[in-house]
Amino acid sequence: MLEKFERYPLTFGPTPIERLGRLSAHLGGGVEIFAKRDDCNSGLAFGGNKVRKMEYIVPDAIRAGADTLVTIGGVQSNHTRQVAAIAAKIGMKCRLVQESWVPFPDAVYDRVGNILMSRVMGAEIELVDEGFDIGIRESWERALEDVKAKGGKPYAIPAGASVHPLGGLGYVGFAEEVRAQEKELGFRFDYIVVCTVTGSTHAGMLVGFARDGRQRHVIGIDASFTPEQTRAQVLAIARKTADLIELGKSIAEDDVVLKEDYAHPCYGVPSDDTNEAIRLVARLEGMMTDPVYEGKSMQGLIDLVRKGFFPSGSKVLYAHLGGVPAINGYSYLYRNG
Repeated sequence: MLEKFERYPLTFGPTPIERLGRLSAHLGGGVEIFAKRDDCNSGLAFGGNKVRKMEYIVPDAIRAGADTLVTIGGVQSNHTRQVAAIAAKIGMKCRLVQESWVPFPDAVYDRVGNILMSRVMGAEIELVDEGFDIGIRESWERALEDVKAKGGKPYAIPAGASVHPLGGLGYVGFAEEVRAQEKELGFRFDYIVVCTVTGSTHAGMLVGFARDGRQRHVIGIDASFTPEQTRAQVLAIARKTADLIELGKSIAEDDVVLKEDYAHPCYGVPSDDTNEAIRLVARLEGMMTDPVYEGKSMQGLIDLVRKGFFPSGSKVLYAHLGGVPAINGYSYLYRNG
């Protein structure tokens, strides 16, 4: 479905699918859980889902003659760290706007993890005291104008690369990749579980799996704590992406499946249940997840299995999108494990 789109290779290739046998058994064994390890997808500063998206955005930035990638996220944004790495790789400058999206008081929150790596990679960072929102931010627009005023040629990448016109393509490719791996495995996944915030990862998957009628089996776990806004953004991105790739079928509102019970107490702050899920999968599988995204989607997956959401015998694919470096910003919380 993506043959007509230019791709700049930034990943190692298809990411592995791993059976989480001990976690499956711990949860009763009625559902077989697998993880697709997009956290291991690239050598660029620990990789993650945004690298997959950026493979389709970088060619456009190069065509535009840009010299500076300009994007935005929270202080511990995985996205900004990945954009900083990609800018370094392709020889561009990087301007990052990092807003105070997460009300978390750890003393080293703005000095470790993702933001530390972005600084090491040479990104110019502006800290802005503004709260969380998945929409277009004035601080980001000001940064774009500032780069221009200083003689640079900025390329605009919105939060999560999500509302970028090409932002959904990478995870259409994820669905195509899963289909090829299913042929090798000899079975098809019944459900795919994914963390959802700015929306293009979920939206791209939805469109990609719509090809074989599985769009409503993509189960989004909201981590934004603004689910109405997130749901609307997923739908809008999915519809634009479906048109862009000429899917040939419409995307309905009901195609967006978003579970809203796991984002509390707010974006970026883990609940006790989130922390329990992080520790459980780490101790059963040696697989690390983070308090902002993957810990909450893992919490959702575990809870849905326990509640019987997935029929017995289901094969469930958990999309591990990366983001583990953010856990360093929560060091006091996990000081004893």
